[in-house]
Amino acid sequence: MSFMRKLFGQSATPTAATAAAPAKPTRDTAPGTRIRYHPGLVPQLTTEHQALLHTFGSIRTAAIQGNLAGATERLEQFRVQLQSHLLTENVRLYIYLEHEFAQDPTSYALVHEFRREMDGIGKALAGFIHKYQNLAQQPDLATSFLEELARVGRVLMERIRREESTLYPLYAS
Repeated sequence: MSFMRKLFGQSATPTAATAAAPAKPTRDTAPGTRIRYHPGLVPQLTTEHQALLHTFGSIRTAAIQGNLAGATERLEQFRVQLQSHLLTENVRLYIYLEHEFAQDPTSYALVHEFRREMDGIGKALAGFIHKYQNLAQQPDLATSFLEELARVGRVLMERIRREESTLYPLYAS
């Protein structure tokens, strides 16, 4: 099934049958894998996004208040949440979608690009976290931390918006 059909529905002029019923996944597992379709995956990932954003906001709040020990603790919490989220996305979402759309070059390319981009973002976030993991013992880094945190926040927000508006509907349809 093509990306456009997955995104916008079965056809431009739906019949009564297709207009009434949402599209269902074509398989229980992704072709060539044992990775099963999970109807609760998108809500789970969306909930994880909200938790990540909440933790991220608490990092910022602690840092602005000068509570570098608190910011460091929350940064570690964010690291753990992020690693778990990325692992789930990588195995249960990206691999599933890449196999599901293996015969649809346009959709496959979109999913593959999202995955490649997320790998880069994940590495950048890991570098950021590593750089500031001892922030409480290095108060001279507080100014650069807040500046980089703002940039990371913008990237994170935009990525979440794009995943939820473009990628997750492919899986959920």
